[in-house]
Amino acid sequence: MKHMQLTKKWLQFGMYSFLSLNAFAQVDPIATQKEWYAQSNIYEVNLRQYTPEGTFQAFEKELPRLRKMGVEIIWFMPITPIGIEGRKMTAKDLGSYYSVRDYKNVNPEFGNITDFKRLVQRMHYYGFKVIIDWVANHSAIDNPWTKQHPDFYKYDSTGKLLSPFDWTDVAKLNYDNKALWDTMTNAMKFWVEETEIDGFRCDVAEEVTNDFWKYCIEKLKKTRADLFFLAEGNKPDLHLVGFDETYQWSAMHSMKDFYTGKINLSDFVKELEKEDKKYPANAFRLFFTSNHDENSWNGTEYEKFGPAAANLAILSQTYRKSLPLVYSGQEAPLKKRLRFFTKDTIEWNNYQLQNFYTTLLRTRRLNKALSASADQVFIKTTSSDQILSYARIKGNDKVVVLLNMSDKPAEFFVKSDEYNGNYKDIFSRKKVIFNQKEKRKLGAWEYLVLEKLPK
Repeated sequence: MKHMQLTKKWLQFGMYSFLSLNAFAQVDPIATQKEWYAQSNIYEVNLRQYTPEGTFQAFEKELPRLRKMGVEIIWFMPITPIGIEGRKMTAKDLGSYYSVRDYKNVNPEFGNITDFKRLVQRMHYYGFKVIIDWVANHSAIDNPWTKQHPDFYKYDSTGKLLSPFDWTDVAKLNYDNKALWDTMTNAMKFWVEETEIDGFRCDVAEEVTNDFWKYCIEKLKKTRADLFFLAEGNKPDLHLVGFDETYQWSAMHSMKDFYTGKINLSDFVKELEKEDKKYPANAFRLFFTSNHDENSWNGTEYEKFGPAAANLAILSQTYRKSLPLVYSGQEAPLKKRLRFFTKDTIEWNNYQLQNFYTTLLRTRRLNKALSASADQVFIKTTSSDQILSYARIKGNDKVVVLLNMSDKPAEFFVKSDEYNGNYKDIFSRKKVIFNQKEKRKLGAWEYLVLEKLPK
């Protein structure tokens, strides 16, 4: 596979001052109190691999850095105890986060529930919101429910607990049994009330019935109306049963198809536009270039996207209705696949891309043109086979994104004078005069993100 050589521009665009963190209180005017996430971002924490210790206490030391970087919502992969029965037993194996042995306790690998409560309190002090991964589709084979409530589970033709897919360390839960509905919902409510988390990322949400999700989400939001729900799934009807955000799997797959030459740039844009039309107007989509599954099983963003990785990260952060994801270590950059079942600490490499992500995350928060209610218009150029360009617009605020999506330099004109004016390059902080009549140049895989300057 092609591997990316990090461009000098990506790694070195200078240090500069930002507005104070108080500016992060600014939100999209269309957002209600319940929609605190409307112009936010999500950072996924693989706690086991994040520090040498792999504990809540060790992670707490990272909070000032992450807040300075502009992270707002932190999602922890499952923090519950991990099943032992059925997992492959090697000397180093720690098991899958997603094999839940106890829905109301903490994996001792990470600490205890008191440690987690303290961490949530500290995170709220810094201004973060906290969501945890919730596994409602299946449990560990040695979860006590398998003995206490055998009717909560599905079985194969021989009467053996049914494992979904090829996940032999877990057993499929049976949502035809409505007694499970209250038990599962109450387990989720436990974390809201006991630890004061702000929501859930729901694992393989499409494999659980929509009727349950509607019941569960409505009941939990009576406890806390502002809870946030992210579904690992991309069916539009997940939004109709209460999920605030769904995965943008289609965009991620199209990114790979584009980079590997299966589709051209025009087809890539059509795929993005087609996907937009399927979802309710208030639906947020999780754009990403990596996450725990992609990194461990399908490859790093450098394996999958090569030198297009930076451009696709920018797209993820600036595309309409995106509430984007950054995965643990992408600011390092993370150029290895993390082992999933064993200890494999992230190599942080002096945080070479932290400034890159800081710039994107803070621009998202501070510029109304990147808000939930902002319009998006694709900009036509004379190099439509190379240049992906669009503008985000809210009143007098504009952000223009120009991405050379090819391995060759591009020279082009913009086919509209609507975007003429004075801008600032968000990375170099230099003033840029944008004029339809001026020929623009971008090197191979080079990018330019411009903020309109006030008159």
